[in-house]
Amino acid sequence: MRVLVVEDEANIVDYLKASLEDEGFAVDVAYDGDTGLEMALTEAYDVITLDIMLPGMNGYNVCGELRAAGIATPVLMLTAKDGEYDEADALDIGADDFLRKPFSLVVLVARLRALLRRGASKGSARLQVADLTLDPASKAVERAGRRIELTPREFTLLEYLMYNAGQVLTKTQILDHVWSPGYLGGENVVEVYVGYLRKKIDQPFDGKLIATVRGVGYRLGAAS
Repeated sequence: MRVLVVEDEANIVDYLKASLEDEGFAVDVAYDGDTGLEMALTEAYDVITLDIMLPGMNGYNVCGELRAAGIATPVLMLTAKDGEYDEADALDIGADDFLRKPFSLVVLVARLRALLRRGASKGSARLQVADLTLDPASKAVERAGRRIELTPREFTLLEYLMYNAGQVLTKTQILDHVWSPGYLGGENVVEVYVGYLRKKIDQPFDGKLIATVRGVGYRLGAAS
């Protein structure tokens, strides 16, 4: 899942980015409201964390502009201020949830996953390719009726491949969505994680679903 963090405090950004990436999120960062709004309008995100007090456009205005533009991406607003009116204003302007600083990472991740499940229940049905199924809401993966346990990163990679079933995805596209744009670890990490997936969803079963398109990338499709 791809998350946009709009936050101007560098220590909070560093903490959130590292922690959310450990949970399997691909994380983009904006340090001011204007940049955050531009990124949210031009890129596809699964969820946004949005601070209220930001340089330039504040979080209320960013959220309002997104909703006015028809962007329905779930928004979790963060604030260091303590007051019920701030929460009410955030929800009235179109935010989906609200969390006060300092916050527990466990609670933040749980809130983000709840927003993702809520979005999945509204319009994201269970994915299926051949006898492989993935439920975005429950995080359950099965093939031929057998439950498959995946790490958060493996799940995000498989979900991206299944959303784009039949299409060839380049390593760069996969890195941008499953890790993050500008990831410095190199493209080999994609090969490594595709290998992990193959061991879990292909090797134990009849028919291989993940195909390598030499010189281009990978495609998930009907068993071969």
